[in-house]
Amino acid sequence: MKVIVGLGNPGEKYKNNRHSVGFQFIDELAKLNLPDIVLAKPQKFMNRSGQEVKRWLKNLQEPFLQNLYVAHDDLDIPLGMFKISRKGPLAHNGLNSIYEQLGTKDFWHIRIGIDAHRQGKTPEEFVLSNWRPEEKKIIQKVCQEIIRLNPWGNC
Repeated sequence: MKVIVGLGNPGEKYKNNRHSVGFQFIDELAKLNLPDIVLAKPQKFMNRSGQEVKRWLKNLQEPFLQNLYVAHDDLDIPLGMFKISRKGPLAHNGLNSIYEQLGTKDFWHIRIGIDAHRQGKTPEEFVLSNWRPEEKKIIQKVCQEIIRLNPWGNC
């Protein structure tokens, strides 16, 4: 069994935020019928995501770290790009919460680039702002490309 967690903030207010691109990725995956894959969107705010992830993984009977994929936004990657890596960076509170709760960074990170012209916004303001229509199309294409790559390997 694989577990793919998308990071974001719950609620309609945050649905189209850059910071919720992990949720948007999970929504794209949910359109498919993926055998032996659990899709999850923590319903606590980003900085407490780790609590739910730890609780979900505790119920799995098999080793979970090699089967855990976390999709999240990354300001260090340009919009339209992504990276998939085994160990992740110290990036933001959602990841830090997971690292703290699991005691490791050693799981798969699906890092989706959101860096674009920030128009004078702080990083916090930028990640909590909504996608412009043309950016939303780019993100949908990126999500589809990641899905085509099938990094979890069994669908």
